Order: sequence, then C-alpha cells, then structure tokens
Amino acid sequence: MKHLGQKIRELREKQNLLLRQVAAHLEVDTALMSKIERGDRNASKQQVIEIAKFLKANEDELLTLWLADKLENVVGDEKDLAPDALNILKKKLKK
Repeated sequence: MKHLGQKIRELREKQNLLLRQVAAHLEVDTALMSKIERGDRNASKQQVIEIAKFLKANEDELLTLWLADKLENVVGDEKDLAPDALNILKKKLKK
C-alpha cells in the first residue's frame, strides 16, 4: 500500500464511511477506489482534490502524499541513484 492510499483509508474509516460512498462521490467504481487505497492504482490530481474535500482532509497533505507516491514510482529500482537525483531536484526547486 502506498502513502496516499493508507491516508485515505485512515480518514475514511475514522469517519465510518464505506468505500462505495467515497467511490460514488468520485463517480468511480468501488473496485477502482479499493485499488487506489491499496496503492495498486494511482489517483489523478483532481481525484485527490475531490477526496480531500469529501473527507474534509488537508488538501496539501494529500497532494504531497500523492506526489511522493508518483516520485517513488518513477524511482523504481534506481534506489542507489535516487537520493542524489532528489538532492539535485531539491536545489533546482529552491531557485
């Protein structure tokens, strides 16, 4: 399970919401929502924004987790090179 999916599940369960209720709000099927929670599928940025609104969650926090999951997917097996690459990116973003 990825970071975003864990957080979504945690928020949903705290509010005693069913998976199908969140899925219905997003207008996706329950199976897709389940895959997002398990980290088997990535949500779109817009879906993350809608989930944050529906669950009354911090949008920036969920988007940060979403981006972290995307970066992890890109890094993949390049774990030896990833820290240096991320440091370069961090410096570039500060400019």
